[in-house]
Amino acid sequence: MGSMNTKTLCIALLASTFLAGVASAESAAQSTAQPAKWPAAKSQGLIDPATEAFVDSVLAKLTLEEKVGQLIQADIGSIKPEDLKIYPLGSILGGGSSPPLNAPDRSPQKPWVDTAKAFREAAAQRVGGTHVPLIFGIDAVHGNNNVVGATLFPHNIGLGAARDPELIRRIGKATALETSAAGFDWAFGPTLAAPRDDRWGRTYEGYSEDPAIIRQYGGEMILGLQGAVAPFTGGKGGVIQQGLVAASAKHFLGDGGTDKGVDQGDTKVSEDELVRIHAQGYVPAINAGALTIMASFNSWNGQKMHGNKSLLTDVLKGKMGFDGFIVGDWNGHGQVAGCKPTDCPQSINAGLDMFMAPDSWKGLYDNTLAQAKSGVIPMARIDDAVRRILRVKAKMGLFQAARPYEGREGVIGAPEHRAIAREAVRKSLVLLKNDGVLPVKASANVLVAGSGADDIGKQSGGWTLSWQGTGNTNADFPNAESIWTGVKSAVEAGGGRATLSVDGKFDKKPDVAIVVFGENPYAEGVGDLKSTLEYQPGDKADLALLKSLKAQGVKVVSVFLTGRPLWVNPEINASDAFVAAWLPGSEGGGVADVLIGDKAGKPRHDFHGKLSFSWPKTAGQFRLNKGEKGYDPLFAYGYGLSYAKPGKVGRLSEVSGVKVVTENTSNYFVGGKTPEPFAFQAAPSTSVRIAPVDAGNVQEAGRQITFAGDTPATLSIVGDKPMDLSFQTNADMALSFSYRLDAQAAGRVTLAMGEGRLDVTPPAGSPTGQWAGVKIPLKCFQAAGTDVTKVTAPFELASTGAFQVSIAEVKLTADPAGAVCPAKAQ
Repeated sequence: MGSMNTKTLCIALLASTFLAGVASAESAAQSTAQPAKWPAAKSQGLIDPATEAFVDSVLAKLTLEEKVGQLIQADIGSIKPEDLKIYPLGSILGGGSSPPLNAPDRSPQKPWVDTAKAFREAAAQRVGGTHVPLIFGIDAVHGNNNVVGATLFPHNIGLGAARDPELIRRIGKATALETSAAGFDWAFGPTLAAPRDDRWGRTYEGYSEDPAIIRQYGGEMILGLQGAVAPFTGGKGGVIQQGLVAASAKHFLGDGGTDKGVDQGDTKVSEDELVRIHAQGYVPAINAGALTIMASFNSWNGQKMHGNKSLLTDVLKGKMGFDGFIVGDWNGHGQVAGCKPTDCPQSINAGLDMFMAPDSWKGLYDNTLAQAKSGVIPMARIDDAVRRILRVKAKMGLFQAARPYEGREGVIGAPEHRAIAREAVRKSLVLLKNDGVLPVKASANVLVAGSGADDIGKQSGGWTLSWQGTGNTNADFPNAESIWTGVKSAVEAGGGRATLSVDGKFDKKPDVAIVVFGENPYAEGVGDLKSTLEYQPGDKADLALLKSLKAQGVKVVSVFLTGRPLWVNPEINASDAFVAAWLPGSEGGGVADVLIGDKAGKPRHDFHGKLSFSWPKTAGQFRLNKGEKGYDPLFAYGYGLSYAKPGKVGRLSEVSGVKVVTENTSNYFVGGKTPEPFAFQAAPSTSVRIAPVDAGNVQEAGRQITFAGDTPATLSIVGDKPMDLSFQTNADMALSFSYRLDAQAAGRVTLAMGEGRLDVTPPAGSPTGQWAGVKIPLKCFQAAGTDVTKVTAPFELASTGAFQVSIAEVKLTADPAGAVCPAKAQ
């Protein structure tokens, strides 16, 4: 550049500026939709003269404050009923791990009904003004999965394999009844995503990689949940009075197409592909009368969907004729450029009608009201959003006090609903391999093994009683049946013998072993994979179990629990039969219906399921979708053996094709080890001693930490590079660990994560020698100064004096039950 003269430099700068402008314009064009390219649709039944006249009459009475209130939804974990006596909010939701009022997170029907009533009653007590009923939403994504005792249907990936649209409608109806009976008005479903990269942690929420199945199912689930939308009848029944609920088709748009399968990431596709692959489910959903649609977290070519006017307004409300309202996702508006959770006029102006502002609702209400008064948000836009919300509430019958299904006994977990779920399990199973071992004779001696054999939480997956589906025991599922229990019942009914042995050990050699194993529950974000689709990379514990049984001459039937296709070639090779059971839900007996025949071994039910997602040949086939260039699966889309049509699977290559890269941002000390890339670090090393101790009845599963007290010292768990824990923080995750106080502290004890330091000094006289657990929300560390985007040491215990404590199982948890900031606890 030293030889470039001034004139040349100016020309170069002008050229680069021009080119940058062209690139910017091209980028903007790529994220601006052209409505002419989109399919036409039209909301059926949402607009009629009687409804609009009623909405006009209500809208005319509302103050600006009341109108703004309709635009905001708060979570029950961050709002109290008495707040509604002041703030005229339009909606409440029960988030994935938010408990009902004055009750545990895992609660049966009554506490949820009491919660709904408490919020409704408080809202009605607001002094003055015009009262608009609340709409109470919940993530009922595979049944009313937040309520103890509810029927849990297979997750969508399994339903896609069933290829049965009529079954989908019946599942929707049963889900609506159980949701309405628990006090909710609105189910956040169905998910109409087309997952294209199986690393995505929400793959199991999609019916298929193929938009054809999504088209077949989208309208059916809407009709099941809502019924056909009828004209407004004033004082007579609406949807909710019939035991139906509002549906929410989600997430608009392209959530399944993000680059590298990153949750909330960027969908870098052409507009034609966005239409052809990702929009197909919305046409039948809108035509079926979907009352609401949820905006997606993801971007389209760099622009966040919560702020994309061309898609939300011009396409969805314009060309696609959607007359209901668009709701946001959990603080999703805060990710729009220039926005934060408490301040985002851009989203409303783009076409969002209701903010989902779980913990940001109060600041957002104040700011949105100010923006409405100043004209930053035009009055016409506010009135349009409120009109849409009132329209939906009128159609639902929420302006009528009657709730005939709310609290009704015998609906939650009803036998007829469980029968539908069991049918769905049978139809969703996909037989990948069978070397003549299936069906199993009911008269046989059957060993049932594996970590998933008697674990209803594991077989149900994420979004089950808690957001991530973790922390559950079989006692939390009073109306459910594990796969083991289902097999036991079927075998004993045929005169055979069934034995449960999770580790596969036996006294008498069985005729066959049914081994149930697979992914542990996860949901969005936490479930994302990065570098491999290999099952249990580096720690092939389940493969070892299969090989051990085979080495003893036992026939092995593998039942694989999974939320996505994974590379399991070694496990398939070690099995005589291999069944993709997906995440079947509460009815484990449905698995036994197909696997266990009669006394003579004649099938009682045949396999019905066909792959709705292509199965990978290598662990690096992240994008494997029929019709795409280079398509080379192990088992193609539509594959599925049966008893009537068997097939032969030869020995498969056990070369994964991918180098295993450690991906661990949540487990810091587990099972007596610090998993890669973490390690203990003491400073100064002469003042801190670390020694193994038993914990949780496991030898040397803990570490005793002794601070000498001669100088301030620190014991840390340190990674090899900074981690970005912003998603985990926004998702209300917590640092969880077990501890045992072994000797009183002679000085101040602190716990830090990065710069944020919390005082955790045990009070004088605290009991010693007893194990206890603690959960500290990441937001506590953030409030104390932690930059959650750059965390190298997620656990840093420091003491200014002599102190002795033992720790075990240090990790992040998505289950916030019992989480507390130490400052609040003291």
